[in-house]
Amino acid sequence: MKNHIKLVTLPILASSLVAVSLSAVAQQAPKPEQFIKWRQSAFQVVAWSTSRIKANVEGQYNKEEVVKAANTIAAIANGGLGSLFAVGTETGRGWHDTTAKPALFATGSKVGDYAAAFAKESTELAHLAASSDQAHVKEQFGKLSSTCKTCHDDYKVKD
Repeated sequence: MKNHIKLVTLPILASSLVAVSLSAVAQQAPKPEQFIKWRQSAFQVVAWSTSRIKANVEGQYNKEEVVKAANTIAAIANGGLGSLFAVGTETGRGWHDTTAKPALFATGSKVGDYAAAFAKESTELAHLAASSDQAHVKEQFGKLSSTCKTCHDDYKVKD
């Protein structure tokens, strides 16, 4: 009977310890450097996916490749990307120094509008990639690229 009690209480004890540990971690906000790393990583994935689509619409078209890349971009664009621009991340270093201009964080910036346009155009690109031809995808890819350029022109430090 003692062994049975130990076997039953061990998982309960382990679950309790995990729950306590997770709640302690959840109460600690990530450091600004972590937010910067996450957003730099997200935009690297967007850049990689964008280059995959560009290669396909300008060359040998592979619908499956375009669908995967477009879905990736749409997932990132619609996945709360704006929350990675938290207060305190105006300056600092993630994988490298942030390239976000301080104006991005200013009250009244257009970044919310730009993020909404990015999400809209990326969602439409994912839809068209799955159901349309190369010409329509190329046209929509141009619209998506325009949203990127507009935001970069206003809020990204030039390399």
